[in-house]
Amino acid sequence: MHNEGSKVIDETRQGEAVMMDGVKSSNGKKLFLESYGCAMNFADSEVVASILTGEGFTTTKDVNEADVVFINTCSIRDNAEQRVRARLHDFKKAKKSKPGLIVGILGCMAERIKSQLLEEEKLIDIVAGPDSYRDLPHLIEQVEGGQKAVNVLLSREETYADISPVRLDSNGVTAFVSIMRGCDNMCAFCVVPFTRGRERSRDPKSIAEEAHELFENGYREVTLLGQNVDSYLWWGGGQKKDLPIDIVHKALNHELPDDEQAKFTTFADLMEMVAQINPELRIRFSTSNPRDITDAVLHVMAKYDNLCKYIHLPVQAGNSGMLERMNRGYTRDQYMQKIEAIRRILPGCAVSTDIICGFCGETEEEHNDTLSLMEWSEFNYAYMYKYSERPGTAAAKKMPDDITEEVKSRRLTQVVEMQQKLSKAHTLTGLNKVHKVLIEGTSKKSKEMLYGRNGENAVVVFPKENYKPGEYVNVLATSCTVATLIGNVVNN
Repeated sequence: MHNEGSKVIDETRQGEAVMMDGVKSSNGKKLFLESYGCAMNFADSEVVASILTGEGFTTTKDVNEADVVFINTCSIRDNAEQRVRARLHDFKKAKKSKPGLIVGILGCMAERIKSQLLEEEKLIDIVAGPDSYRDLPHLIEQVEGGQKAVNVLLSREETYADISPVRLDSNGVTAFVSIMRGCDNMCAFCVVPFTRGRERSRDPKSIAEEAHELFENGYREVTLLGQNVDSYLWWGGGQKKDLPIDIVHKALNHELPDDEQAKFTTFADLMEMVAQINPELRIRFSTSNPRDITDAVLHVMAKYDNLCKYIHLPVQAGNSGMLERMNRGYTRDQYMQKIEAIRRILPGCAVSTDIICGFCGETEEEHNDTLSLMEWSEFNYAYMYKYSERPGTAAAKKMPDDITEEVKSRRLTQVVEMQQKLSKAHTLTGLNKVHKVLIEGTSKKSKEMLYGRNGENAVVVFPKENYKPGEYVNVLATSCTVATLIGNVVNN
């Protein structure tokens, strides 16, 4: 999950805090949360909000009202870290006018550079990694007592499974549900295994219960989140790390005898559990690793209409030599075989990807292989980036970042132009067709228009009339932009 972004968590649970089991009444303090990076970070911010509202905090979207400011950070690329550092300078003025204001850094950036943040950014009071959010009330108390506070210990067990996230900045229709944490893949360019730790899967019962509760509260779509959802594996005896590698492989691929396989819950099993909650609850997921996605997952997607026919399958590069240097665990041909399986089992399924331009040693031939793979795969969407060396990774330790910025930029431009052509072609195929759309909200360009997505993740815009977010409508697409379908509701 590599798409960068920033988002201010909207105000929720303002005013009175209700006294419930184990929940304190309002302490009069307000929390401001701002998140950068992937969907997992936004989901984690909802866990943080839940923990602190349980301690009596209320949330605010006005930093000037806040007693505590937390920035949930991303380290996937240098650009993401620089944006956070720039944002921190904006908070210096707030801290000067409110000397008691507590400012903290959470998440991957906190984990990666730890106490360095306290030394370089003098206004920071708290540094907390992704596995230490339960400790935040104690860390806040420590700062209130006059000390800086750091907890960046990584856990091999923490999944926050028992915490019901506070749905912040929510449209009341779609929500994230974390199913696992960490990553074991050790891609040469990626810091996630170092910032989020080893892979841990969450109890499937708690996941299904959270999704059911969301549906009962009016939500109509959940996205199951993990760094690599296809390696999700739950068994009663503990985590994957406690099992022999051959058993893990056979369990993930449903190759064990029936009585043994029944002891495990794979990602395919989990999706089926969630799909059965209600046919009106749509399910999406992110992200998949091409070496781990199984035919069992594709067959479950084909079985249930409410499992969206959309897969994000990051390839990163289209040349086998490049993929080996990246330590991706598959070749170009193996990736193409996965795409062919998707086309065979799920005709019409949309596929998106990630592309890195200018990775260490990339030749023109290797770059052209990426372009040819994109054209062959006919991706619906793509997240495309220039390579950014991350300290501590295998690439940073062993490979020179030897592609100039000029060449990286040129190659990225070519990749973007290729994807624009592919995206436009896909959008055009949606014209003069009826799409089942889940309404998510009002269009940014016109208050008279609503927008939503179809099952293949295409955005569809149509006149508001009397329709409301959370409803399903059938929309006949009559025109389009490069990536958006425009039409009118029919036969609803």
